[in-house]
Amino acid sequence: MAETGKGVNAGKLASNVQKRITRAQEKMMQKLGKADETKDTAFEESVANFNKQMTEGTKLQRDLRAYLAAVKTMHESSKRLQDCLADMYEPDWFGKEEMDALAEDTDVIWDDFYQKLVDSALISMDTYMAQFPEIKARIAKRERKLVDFDSARHHFASIQKSKKKDEAKIAKPLALMEKAAPGWAQGIITAHQIAQTNLSRSQAEEELGKAQKVFEEISYDLQEELPTLWNSRVGFYVTTFQNVAGLEEKFHREMGKLNQNLFDIMTKLEEQRQAKKPVKTTGKSEAAANHNATAASESDTTTPASKTDTSATTPPNDATTVTNGSSDAEVPSGVAYKVKAMHDYAATDSDELDLKAGDIVLVLPFDNPDEQDEGWLLGVKESHWLVNKDLTAKGVFPENFTQRL
Repeated sequence: MAETGKGVNAGKLASNVQKRITRAQEKMMQKLGKADETKDTAFEESVANFNKQMTEGTKLQRDLRAYLAAVKTMHESSKRLQDCLADMYEPDWFGKEEMDALAEDTDVIWDDFYQKLVDSALISMDTYMAQFPEIKARIAKRERKLVDFDSARHHFASIQKSKKKDEAKIAKPLALMEKAAPGWAQGIITAHQIAQTNLSRSQAEEELGKAQKVFEEISYDLQEELPTLWNSRVGFYVTTFQNVAGLEEKFHREMGKLNQNLFDIMTKLEEQRQAKKPVKTTGKSEAAANHNATAASESDTTTPASKTDTSATTPPNDATTVTNGSSDAEVPSGVAYKVKAMHDYAATDSDELDLKAGDIVLVLPFDNPDEQDEGWLLGVKESHWLVNKDLTAKGVFPENFTQRL
């Protein structure tokens, strides 16, 4: 069984190699203008629309993921800010319990906003994009089967042409050797020639029929699906952005209420502080007056701080001498400028960079400017460059997560 399997695999491999060779020869003949190519203008237009739709969808998917990453970062920043306020808020201050509840409600709203964005936008986006690879593979298969069909068509035409030549030869007087054969043998020779020609023609015709059937089946399905997919993009975009807009509106409305509550608590806290300030009196006892006089006298004899105190006169370090936020390392050739990551960014694709707040990135120009998506930069982490002295570990990252140095 193993040997049989090897034989079958070897035969299939040889057949596939022969197909590739035949397709390459056919494409070369078509490029040289020595063979015609089957054209379908309507289908080619559908394929162009498909490629445009897939490109637009890929960009939308990437930007939506970047948006979700920004929401998550804002949630974390908001939580840290609320935690900081809770830690500073003393138990006897006005609205302590309300402050704690407000922090919890804020966290819940952020969580709800993020999760609903994932459920109603990102998941549907991923599902929408998941259909493109399979259809793209079928389009490529159709292209291969089209070449096979054209090759079989040209081969059959060639056999037809040869048959006419052979028939013309058979109609001519027999060759000397054929004339020398007995009469009954001459008939056999003629019949054999005709049978050989008909066999070749029959095989070529059968191959053409098979190739045409496979090609037309694939084409028919794609001709039905591609226009439907192209038209579906409008409804998908409408639904996606309606969901995002609706969730944003609800989020900001609920967050606005919490922000108003926070503002009111801060206002009442300030009113409480003002109410607890001591009131100045005009009548003082003699002892209080003496105490004040003594305190004033002691304050007059106190030696003031020296003007030469370096802690009071030394200016802070001049930050303008730091050119890149981390070091004065030489910038490698080809680097446009540097940026500093202001927020963490978790890469969602293999061509993206992971960033931590504070990372310095060397920004590089794109090899092909058309490949740059709006709002995205290409670069290499400065830490990688300093260690490895190469710019191969480059990736894209959202520009709005960084600040130019």
